[in-house]
Amino acid sequence: MNIFERYLTLWVFLCIVIGVALGQAFPAPFHWLGGIEIAKVNLPVGFLIWVMIIPMLLRIDFRALHEVKRHWRGIGVTLFVNWAVKPFSMALLGWLFIRHVFVAYLPGDQIDSYIAGLVLLAAAPCTAMVFVWSRLVNGEPMFTLSQVALNDTIMVFAFAPLVALLLGMSSIAVPWDTLLMSVIFYIVLPVLIAQIWRRMLMARGEAALQSMLARLGPASISALLLTLILLFAFQGDAIVRQPMIILMLAAPITIQVYFTSMLAYWLNRKFGEAHCVAGPSALIGASNFFELAVAAAISLFGFESGAALATVVGVLIEVPVMLSVVSIVRRTRAWYQEV
Repeated sequence: MNIFERYLTLWVFLCIVIGVALGQAFPAPFHWLGGIEIAKVNLPVGFLIWVMIIPMLLRIDFRALHEVKRHWRGIGVTLFVNWAVKPFSMALLGWLFIRHVFVAYLPGDQIDSYIAGLVLLAAAPCTAMVFVWSRLVNGEPMFTLSQVALNDTIMVFAFAPLVALLLGMSSIAVPWDTLLMSVIFYIVLPVLIAQIWRRMLMARGEAALQSMLARLGPASISALLLTLILLFAFQGDAIVRQPMIILMLAAPITIQVYFTSMLAYWLNRKFGEAHCVAGPSALIGASNFFELAVAAAISLFGFESGAALATVVGVLIEVPVMLSVVSIVRRTRAWYQEV
């Protein structure tokens, strides 16, 4: 892991401090930026999300989809956890913690929004960081690549209906047109741009692709940090009034990560899959495409919403929680391989 990935939690925490301070000191410029939008898509954030997402999508080779049949058991387990378990279990955890356990300590007008943010986070399987987690557990590279490519393909068609279904089950109204616009703007168009760009680079050789990825890395990181500063500038009042909100939102997200990762890990063992597949399968099942979740939350509910804050809490705890899962997978290799 590079220094940014290893200390992501620290950078996010610094963004909280800087964003809250700037938002309290200079509210007018941030509200002006928040008003620059077309069809409920905030243009500054849209641009920053593209700068974040496109370099990640450049890494994905959709030609690897033919590898799916080689590891069909691991692929099946990951798909089951990602699409049939994870979003629904998060909706349940959101209902339990936000509507019941912590309801007395949360602002009443944001309860639905917090749950919506948790659902958006769970409905977007991870794309970029999965490659890091897979390397850390000595995962099978082609399995990881093919699984990410397949998840991204499914996400184009399943993200909007799944989010609408889960929010509807929670009695949370969501505008379909804005949800579909988010899918087109933050999934479909970046995927098309990234794949066209990838083909152009690969025509000049693998070295050209790797060189471009290295140059885009700092821009992608900067875009993420700027987005977080912008978002926390709007969330400043809520955080200053009640800083414990972040810990309360972190509770269901953390439980969700351990539950889904260990379920995928155990199911792979049950079905006889190799450890080099089970490891990344568990991590893909637990991690989130938080860039998409943040963008969709802002589009659907706004900068100052509980949904936006909930998705950013996912970014805050991503690295320490996922590194603990990596440690569990590595330490239990002998148990996994027991016959």
